[in-house]
Amino acid sequence: MRCHSSLFVLGVAVMLALQFHRSVTESICGAYAPGDIVIGILSSVHSNIKDLQPWILPDTSACTNFDLRTFVQSLASIHTIEMINDSGFLPGIQLGYLMCDPCAYATKALHCVADMLAVNGSLTVLSGFSKFNPPVKAFLGERYTETSIPAAKLLSLYKIPQVSCSSSAAALSDKLRYTSFFRVIPSNIYQSQALAKLMRHFNWDWIGIVSLDDDYGKGIYENFVRHAEKERICFDFDEVIPNYDNVKQRIQEVADIIRNATARVVVLFLRIQQVEMLFEEMIKTNTSRTWIASNAWSMSRLLMKMKGINKVGDIIGTTFITGKIPGFEDYLQNLRPRPGVRNDFIMEYKQMRFNCSQQSQHTSPLACNVTDPQEANDDYLLQAVDVTEAYSQRVAVYAVAHAMKKLLQCNDTACSGDTNFMPYELVNILRTVNFTLDNQTHSFNNNGDFDNGYDVMMWKKIDDEKISELVGKFLIKNGEVDLYEHRIPWTNTTVPLSRCSKPCPPGTEKNISGISCCYNCTNCSEGFYSNESDQTTCKQCPEGFWSLPGSRECQKWSIWFLEWSAAYSIVVMIGTVIGALLLVFSFIFYILHREKPIIKGILVISCLMKFGLMVSFGGVILFLGSPNIHVCRAQQTMYGLGFTLCVSCILVKALHTFLELMSSNPAKQRQLRKFDKPFVIIGILTAIQALICIFWMVFDPVDVEEKQSKTQLLTLNRLCTQGFMYGFGAMHVYIALLAVVCFGLAFKGRGDKTDPIVFSMLIHLFAWLCFIPIFITQYDSRPIVQISGIMVSNYGAIFCHFTPKWFKILSEKAETLKVVKLQDDPLIDDSDSGVICVNSKDTILIPQNRFSIAESEMSNCSGNSLHLSEVSIASFRHRRARSQRPKSL
Repeated sequence: MRCHSSLFVLGVAVMLALQFHRSVTESICGAYAPGDIVIGILSSVHSNIKDLQPWILPDTSACTNFDLRTFVQSLASIHTIEMINDSGFLPGIQLGYLMCDPCAYATKALHCVADMLAVNGSLTVLSGFSKFNPPVKAFLGERYTETSIPAAKLLSLYKIPQVSCSSSAAALSDKLRYTSFFRVIPSNIYQSQALAKLMRHFNWDWIGIVSLDDDYGKGIYENFVRHAEKERICFDFDEVIPNYDNVKQRIQEVADIIRNATARVVVLFLRIQQVEMLFEEMIKTNTSRTWIASNAWSMSRLLMKMKGINKVGDIIGTTFITGKIPGFEDYLQNLRPRPGVRNDFIMEYKQMRFNCSQQSQHTSPLACNVTDPQEANDDYLLQAVDVTEAYSQRVAVYAVAHAMKKLLQCNDTACSGDTNFMPYELVNILRTVNFTLDNQTHSFNNNGDFDNGYDVMMWKKIDDEKISELVGKFLIKNGEVDLYEHRIPWTNTTVPLSRCSKPCPPGTEKNISGISCCYNCTNCSEGFYSNESDQTTCKQCPEGFWSLPGSRECQKWSIWFLEWSAAYSIVVMIGTVIGALLLVFSFIFYILHREKPIIKGILVISCLMKFGLMVSFGGVILFLGSPNIHVCRAQQTMYGLGFTLCVSCILVKALHTFLELMSSNPAKQRQLRKFDKPFVIIGILTAIQALICIFWMVFDPVDVEEKQSKTQLLTLNRLCTQGFMYGFGAMHVYIALLAVVCFGLAFKGRGDKTDPIVFSMLIHLFAWLCFIPIFITQYDSRPIVQISGIMVSNYGAIFCHFTPKWFKILSEKAETLKVVKLQDDPLIDDSDSGVICVNSKDTILIPQNRFSIAESEMSNCSGNSLHLSEVSIASFRHRRARSQRPKSL
């Protein structure tokens, strides 16, 4: 297919050469300068062909729309060639040029190439490029991709170098199809990338595109779409304008689409002529948008000077690297061909500018009195065109000149090579040429392109016109846009918005719908944050920090534990101290009253109970403060062993009482009394709990963890864990089992002695039945729940087992004092009778006429099944006087 395409192009070129070839003076070329080596210049000084219609062969000599921008670029090439000749860059060799105007028409471009390559009046069809030696050794141009491509195909067939300064289509990087094509600019791939990066920089993700239906428009559009997708940019509309047919009608349709669209940023991949027509439509309705300019029109002074241009809105875009050409401004202000040089384009320009009989947009009314327009000059070109844009022409000419210098083996004085070289030799050298110009190093990459990047230009309002101003750069090396924000003169001093959805504020993220640029804003979830607007996803908080839903920043965790200064901790400490004091008081009280029958038999066991409760209270204190693994082990073990010791003592008492009640069955009572070994039982039961704790700490150990609080914001609860709860459960189940056994034994032998056991065990079981469900479900409250359960159990044991005995002993003392006073009362006659009450310590006489006063003491006697008898007062006093025990009244 590629071979057939090349043959077709060659055939067209041969026919054009045979039909249109003439001598140089009669050639279709508009400018000529003789030289030892001739360079061809393709430059569309005119941008249109008159009366161009489908199916009709146009008159390619009737070109219209004189384009000052292209004209100045062609003059830059000519000026640079002349400067090289004057400088002796190629010693002893003069460069000539031959310039043809394709009029932005592909067929005319082939016509120009064929005319300049013709040898002896025709373009020879050869079997190999190595035998072809045309008069033109290299070509500069063309400006438009549409005309460069057919020319590049034909020149690549003969392997003649072509160096373009503005044809940026990505397809021209294909060296299989365009073997001898070079350009001193980057490929459109990078311009597309630069524009996409520019829009991403300003967060424009909802845009419209208008492109031209030609090779340039299609190529840059395809590349831009690819880069826009990478930058998550979406299209509100995507319109194409034809290159030739029904252009005006189509532009009116596109203008209506732009007016009705929601996108406020529009990218125009068009030529200057189409942009001018579109802006005219926008100005009619005062439609303002932000326009993105491609290099094809981003530097157009024609557009900048349009009437009403400031109504269309802000314009920003990219252009090729610009620069100042030494002496070029003076050259343009003194524009005239050198002797022996022909330049019809200069003549045409001066006729337009200074001849009032040929009025045009470039005509100067002040110059109507000029007698010879060809001798007239002014600075109009400097005002009408940005001459720095022509800098790439200087670079292109020097690239060819450096390659020739190397091919011709030039030194400072002479060139030893043959000037009649084969063009393909120059192609091979251009591929590797590396030269420095104006302190910048240049070279072609493997695709024959430059990788120097783009300038970002913003159109600035000056009165009723606009001027371009450099506001940034795009460097291919890092692939990023570097903008000088302070230079960007936005119309309303703020960056315009063009988005499908409103920006998401900090603390939210995008919830993208069907179109990637259209979304809803949702709050960041807990533990995530976004500190900037319009974040795609929220960021996770770093370790040690956390955030609430919808947060803009993360905050450091607040660590919670039962601090010593907390109100609850103070209450716990007070309760623990009171409990400990009660136990100490009870211990001292029991020692002082150890001879009392109700204490004497259980003194040691009661002391063990007190010790167990004291250990349990000590475990409560360990729940306060910041926990560590050793504290966690100690608090559980101390409670488990301490309270188990207490319950084991209670169980021994319950068993002893139970055995006393079995007096009706002496045989069974004797059998069971074998197990009535208090200290053995207490030791075994406590040892079992110790083994449970050991297995717990070894196989399911406790630990310290920091877990997020469910009740306090941004708080981590530093708590002791109970492993998998197996050991914790076993410890409490074991204590509960002992409590149930105690309750069962005491309940069966219920009486005054068993009531404390029954009630203390009920209190313990009820407390933990209430607290354990809360302990399991309320993680944050676990230490508080366990402390509360321990305190209730401990105080239950104290008040049920120790307090009644304190009260009983103290009550006995009080009642004894009352009865003694009755006995010694002188108002009581010796003939009266009374009751002898033998209580726990004394033998007391209670007169009958004082029974109501001593009722409690009598109840105490009868309640304990003590002996009662009636005696006379005289007899009792006689006995008392003989007694050696003064307290046995």
